[in-house]
Amino acid sequence: MNEIPTTKPVFAFQFPSSGKSLLPADFLYQDEAGFGRISKLGSCWSPKNYRPNISSHLIREFRYCYGAVDAHTGESFFIIAGGCNTAWMNEFLRQLSEAYPNDYIILVMDNAIWHKSQALEIPDNIAFAFIPPYTPEMNPIEQVWAEIRKRGFKNRAFQTLESVIDKLQEIIRGLNNETLKSIVHRKWVCSDFEIE
Repeated sequence: MNEIPTTKPVFAFQFPSSGKSLLPADFLYQDEAGFGRISKLGSCWSPKNYRPNISSHLIREFRYCYGAVDAHTGESFFIIAGGCNTAWMNEFLRQLSEAYPNDYIILVMDNAIWHKSQALEIPDNIAFAFIPPYTPEMNPIEQVWAEIRKRGFKNRAFQTLESVIDKLQEIIRGLNNETLKSIVHRKWVCSDFEIE
């Protein structure tokens, strides 16, 4: 018997709306994060006996990034949105569904109010699984946001909101599947499916 080796688990999941046969499903970890002109200060290097001089300001202009990452392959999907609400969540779900029309996706997410809204329009090829309340450590995409902030938002003062969006796009484009997989891969997720 020749089995095709895979590094990605195949999960069987039944579409809730029909009694059809079980189909493979992809588990993606989903979350949102805000990026804006309020400076995020952090440690940095400077010559000995010199105090670093870092520009900062508190201008409250933000954009929000919705993302979903597969912890087994590093495959990802991101959009930059104007807010965190049901309307933008619907747009994210619509675009994700259109990007992967032949896949059944289970989004593992937190309990944000817009994730459970009655007005949420969930496409037929997407289902939700919720992590327990107040447990961001169970959602590996949180470390993706930390990596993005480290790469382009620490100790930076942005003159315009457009420059924030440009930097966010640049960093996301620079995150390839292997990099994302190294950030979000969790032994405890893979151990249930005997994956290394």
